[in-house]
Amino acid sequence: MKKGCKFGTHRVIEPLGVLPQPARKIDNDMELYDNEILIDVQSLNVDSASFTQIANEVGHDAEKIKARIAEIVEEKGKQQNPVTGSGGMLIGTIEKIGPALEGKTDLKVGDKIATLVSLSLTPLRIDEFIDVKMDIDRVDIKGKAILFESGIYAKLPTDMSETLALAALDVAGAPAQIAKLARPGQKIMILGGAGKSGMLCLYEAVKRVGPTGQVIGLVRNQEEADRIHSLNLPIDVVISDATKPIEVLNKTLEVTNGKELDITVNCVNVENTEMSTILPVKDEGTVYFFSMATSFTKAALGAEGVGKDVTMIIGNGYTKGHAEITLSVLRECKELREIFEKTYI
Repeated sequence: MKKGCKFGTHRVIEPLGVLPQPARKIDNDMELYDNEILIDVQSLNVDSASFTQIANEVGHDAEKIKARIAEIVEEKGKQQNPVTGSGGMLIGTIEKIGPALEGKTDLKVGDKIATLVSLSLTPLRIDEFIDVKMDIDRVDIKGKAILFESGIYAKLPTDMSETLALAALDVAGAPAQIAKLARPGQKIMILGGAGKSGMLCLYEAVKRVGPTGQVIGLVRNQEEADRIHSLNLPIDVVISDATKPIEVLNKTLEVTNGKELDITVNCVNVENTEMSTILPVKDEGTVYFFSMATSFTKAALGAEGVGKDVTMIIGNGYTKGHAEITLSVLRECKELREIFEKTYI
């Protein structure tokens, strides 16, 4: 059996010398290296920015979405959107474990897992499309995938359905980062507050800032506002277009009595929302871009252009304990769990 690199560089076809995520093409032959794990894939949770881009590109037609994803995987050996650069994650069953991983992993053949590394670096082979769930960005398939030695994962919990766990774990990095960033008494706004990552972040923010803080959810319309209100949490809701930064700023200051925010979190899945995330934040505050539709250039030059001295964080999909933190939110908040079960399963 061939020996592999811990980080999967042995799978890179072009350009040589880079890691699998930025590579243009990787090897998706399912012959196992000694330090890899073979997964029998059940579902792909395509990240929201990527799925939205593909759907818009092909006209929101399920068959055309399948064809486009198949084309991407054929070309790249992985599900990496060529426009957004992002992927998503998957659930599946452990089929085989390389001998070099004996004693290094708690996994065994037959375990059901969700991979917590991006599809944009995961060798993937699609044998058959089963279904496309347009409203939740999920593609059910028959296929195989490879998890590298450095790849992180979560065993699926037994106290909730697989699809519920998948919906939450897909965005596990977002609420876990809130748990690290938020402090009692702070003012925090979540842009895209009615989506998966947004609602999880809202709950975690309320929990962390306490009764002396303020949590705001920015949404597009009244329907999304009503969804947040149904959580029965102390959250102020702002209805605004996240691509219109001055409007967002003014409406935010209305609900904060003119005070700027300590933290904003961008969970919006469309482009050109960088300045709406930056403008409401006070100097030396924190701006967290979880959205994969974010432009680093627009954020960096935009903040400079308006004289904002803020710390900007790129949305790392991983932070220690993120799976446990995120699943605990669904266990703690009955209303949020009910919304997830109704919307994302």
